[in-house]
This record gives sequence, structure tokens and C-alpha cells, in this order.
Amino acid sequence: MKTISYIFPIYNEAKNIPLLYETVSAVTQPLRDRYNLQFVFVNDGSRDESIDMLRGIQATDPSVVVVDFARNYGHQIAVTAGIDYADGDAIIIMDSDLQDPPRVSLELIEKWEEGFDVVYAVRASRKDSFFKRTTAHAFYWLLHTVADIDIPRNTGDFRLIDRRVAEELKRYTERNRFLRGMVSNIGFKQTGVLFDRDERNAGETGYPFKKMWSFALDGFFSFSSAPLKAISRLGYGMAVLSLLGALYAFTVRVFFPETVIEGWTFIVISVFLVGGIQLIMLGVLGGYIGRIYTEVQNRPLYSVQSVYASAGRRANG
Repeated sequence: MKTISYIFPIYNEAKNIPLLYETVSAVTQPLRDRYNLQFVFVNDGSRDESIDMLRGIQATDPSVVVVDFARNYGHQIAVTAGIDYADGDAIIIMDSDLQDPPRVSLELIEKWEEGFDVVYAVRASRKDSFFKRTTAHAFYWLLHTVADIDIPRNTGDFRLIDRRVAEELKRYTERNRFLRGMVSNIGFKQTGVLFDRDERNAGETGYPFKKMWSFALDGFFSFSSAPLKAISRLGYGMAVLSLLGALYAFTVRVFFPETVIEGWTFIVISVFLVGGIQLIMLGVLGGYIGRIYTEVQNRPLYSVQSVYASAGRRANG
């Protein structure tokens, strides 16, 4: 009998864990006649009672595996660890705040049974703030425009991946991870399922603006060289403007000597403009170089403090 694994990254989700486990258990009950089920919870350095609650659940349910990180590593690393520890022939990645409705996972499984290797959940609607909806739309539009791969719009990490895709994903060892881009880059047979995203059940989002910005940069830097190309084009543009300015000054000096060019204000503005552009370009270069530095250190992606699993369960991490 094949196994289906569910992965849940957990960070300060004590208020959501009981309802999450209850809902997922109820939704997946019809699957138990055809599949073995595994639920992998990755505690990403939570500071609340999440790990105690997870250990309590694991003690009563042999299908639950709890991976307890030594510290907080972030959502993408937690999902990566979940994939490492999952036994499933199919692996379903879900958030733990119940914005990803567990019932939709049954539709993902149906598409997998039809022969698809990756089934991603596409947000037909989302109950988020206007700011988050607007920034998300802008992010996906820009990423779709500049990325070197085709990343489906309005998708998150809520998806099903086949075991073959999971094994390929394990070969991607970069630390600044953008999983939805990595899965798209892997290929295989992929399709989407529309769903309406719910409101967060309880607690605070794990992606405030600062983390959202950092995550967006990971997506751009990992799958697009457009910022580097933009630097070159901007440099050419500034060179052309400088040449035109020099030609203008030469023309006025030679053919209209009576014209007085008041240049101090223009010069000061030009210096600040060029200096600002140079700092921006250095910042873009620094973004790429910093990521290169992180990768060449070749440190482990994460450290696990404890793994709680029933006897006979395979620990793959």
C-alpha cells in the first residue's frame, strides 16, 4: 500500500495545532482504505507550547512524526526538512494556519492519481488585507516577467509532489531557498487546482513585511539575472546622458559663447544622482555576492534537536 505524507511547518502555532490536527484527520479518513498516511510536523524553533502539543499528539498517533529544530531556520528550510523526513510516495505541503484548506488536498491527490507528478493549488481568491493582496499580485507579475523559469501565478507552497520530484528536490542544496521556483525548475508533469484561500485561524502571520521582502528577493536572485542586466543597461544609459551633456556644453561654448551656463546646481544634483545610482547598483551586486558567500560556506541547512516518531518509522533526515 502506498503512503501519502503531509508536511506542516510549525512556528508558534499552538493556537492552531489542535484544530489543524483534528481537521486533517477527519478530511483524510476516507483515504485510509487505500493509503498509509503520515503527518510530518516540523517545529521551527517555536517559542510557545507548540512542541509540547505536538509531542502529545505524536504519543497517541503512530502516523505522526515530529521534527524539532535546534533553532528557528525559516519556513522554506522547515518545509525542506519535512520533505527529507517524509516517507510518502506523494508528499503534500501545507501551511499550519488553516489558510490552506485541508479538504483541497483530496483534489490534489485525485490529480496525482491521474498521473501528474506535481499538483499545485492555485488561489482563485484570498481573504487577506488589501496591502497583502496588492503586493502579492505585484510580486507574481514581476517574477513572471523577469524569471528564467515559468512559475505559476497565485500559487504558494501548498502543493503535492511525487516521490520522484522529492528526490530531485533533495539535490537542490542552496540555502536561500525558493521552493515553488525550484519545483517549477525541476519539471515533470505538472497541473493546478483552483481553491479559495481561507482566513488565518489564529495567531500572527509568519511572514511580516520584512520576511516577505527577503523572500521576494530570494525568488528574484535565485531565478533571474534581470537585475544584473538592468545594471548594465542603466550604465549605458548614464553614459549616453553624460555624452549628450558634454556635447551640449561643447556646442554652447563654441557656437554661443555669449550664453552663460549656470552649472553649480546642475552639477550637485548630477553628483547625488549618479552616487545614488551607483549605491543601488552596488546593493544589487552585493545581493548576489552575499548569496554566493553563503553557498560556498556549505554549512548544513538545518540542525535537528530531536525527532519523535513511533518505532518502525523510517527517519530519512
